[in-house]
Amino acid sequence: MPRRFLIADDHVAIRRGVETLLREEFPGCEVAAAGTQPELNSRIAAQRWDLVVLDLSMPGRGGLECIGEIKDTSPSTAVLVYTAHPEEQFGVRALRAGADAYVTKGAPESVFLQAAHRVLEGKRFITETIAERMAEYLTQPASASPLELLSDREYQILRLIGSGQSVSEISAELNLSVKTVSTYRKRVLEKLNLHSTAEMIRYALEHDIR
Repeated sequence: MPRRFLIADDHVAIRRGVETLLREEFPGCEVAAAGTQPELNSRIAAQRWDLVVLDLSMPGRGGLECIGEIKDTSPSTAVLVYTAHPEEQFGVRALRAGADAYVTKGAPESVFLQAAHRVLEGKRFITETIAERMAEYLTQPASASPLELLSDREYQILRLIGSGQSVSEISAELNLSVKTVSTYRKRVLEKLNLHSTAEMIRYALEHDIR
């Protein structure tokens, strides 16, 4: 039975490039694409996929939430996060959310294909960088970065505010109330010992959160 792959990315060029890689590596495979989160959810609910190649930056609630939704709907589907975000930012969070692999778009094609093969075998693909971050967190939780104290949603709010978006803009993008976004913003300020939006933006810039 041919492998079935779903590519979830809002950039057409990326989808086409990934599709080409998969078709060359897995002859006879079936490949489909989703450019939005609602389209992704619809395709996941409609049929079973062996592998979802997921970008974390599609417009909407956030890629980390998508991972959980995919696993809840189809536990046997492997999720390979393929994103521009550095491993240091989202690698561990993505694996905690249920991802089976995390590969950056700047990695060689061979790494992407190695990850695809590994997760299709029912295993996880973890790079050395992510393994080191996980080991640091497990062995030295008390000295972990304050960023580790943030929930996935709080981290997302920090990232969006750091990019210059207002609370109302974030509310519209994530389909959350302004009050809810403001609550998350307040929690971020408290956990990072910050006192204003300006300090949040400066913190995000200093820690390359994007």
